Amino acid sequence: MKKLLSAVFTVVVIISFLSVPASARTFLSIATGSTGGTYYPLGGGIAEIISRNVPDFQVTSETGNASAANINLVGTRQIEMAFAQNDIAYWASKGMAPFKERYDNLRVVASLYPEHVHCITLKGSGVNDIMDIRDKRVSVGAPGSGVLGDVSAILKLAELRYADMSADFLDFNNTTQRFKDGQLDVGFVVAGYPTSSVIDLAATHDIDLVSFNDDFMSRLTAEYPYFIKDVIPAGTYRGVDRDVVTPAVMAMLICEAGLPDEVVYRFTKALWENIADLHRVHPKATLITLETALDGVSVSVHPGAAKFYSEKGMTVPAVK
Repeated sequence: MKKLLSAVFTVVVIISFLSVPASARTFLSIATGSTGGTYYPLGGGIAEIISRNVPDFQVTSETGNASAANINLVGTRQIEMAFAQNDIAYWASKGMAPFKERYDNLRVVASLYPEHVHCITLKGSGVNDIMDIRDKRVSVGAPGSGVLGDVSAILKLAELRYADMSADFLDFNNTTQRFKDGQLDVGFVVAGYPTSSVIDLAATHDIDLVSFNDDFMSRLTAEYPYFIKDVIPAGTYRGVDRDVVTPAVMAMLICEAGLPDEVVYRFTKALWENIADLHRVHPKATLITLETALDGVSVSVHPGAAKFYSEKGMTVPAVK
């Protein structure tokens, strides 16, 4: 009996000993996107980098349905971190469509890379400026999409209404197909360049991209903090041989506000100290730099991340 009790005690001690480091571990999950998109490999790369460089962190990357779905997961505290576009995070923080409630618990860990507004037209269409789309056949984005939200903001600043044009509410693929069928004059796509649907259209049609003037861009970025001014370089698409100035939104890594400051600080520090490892994961990752980590921030930066950026001498934006 004594031997049995001694054996049981020994097992209990071993289990207790092993449970101490296990209970001290920090588990984090990151919602990304579909396996065919950019969010998925980047999320996997970040999870691996943090888990490898912060011994008591175990980070996993989960497939997701991109920005709106990911924000719902963070907003309802079903997941700790997620990838999301800054424009959609902004709308969620304000309770604007497509969200039915206001999520005030979204916080930024880092801005990652830009996704550009492509205002596509055909050479000879007479569309050289945003104001020229009046009375044209225009694809403005699918219902409920981030594209439609971005285009709505751009048109509002331009004092244009959907009634001022023949508006179609189409996704990327249907937009380019309508161009091929001769049924569109202008189409909007919001994506990182080069994007496959635009490459495909440029292979068979003489496309052009509308460049936005400096005055318009200054007013747009002042009115809508999720937009930044950026450039689609000359030669990105066949036939477009000049730099195109255009609005862009930022893909961001966000987290739930309730995460401890020290956890987010250590996560942020490990990410930026090992960013070269992420650059090898995907071509888009080369655009992820500390210098642009606060670009286009549309909701508040988490205090843990803010501590790291302040230590680097960076000014953390105050978001209202």
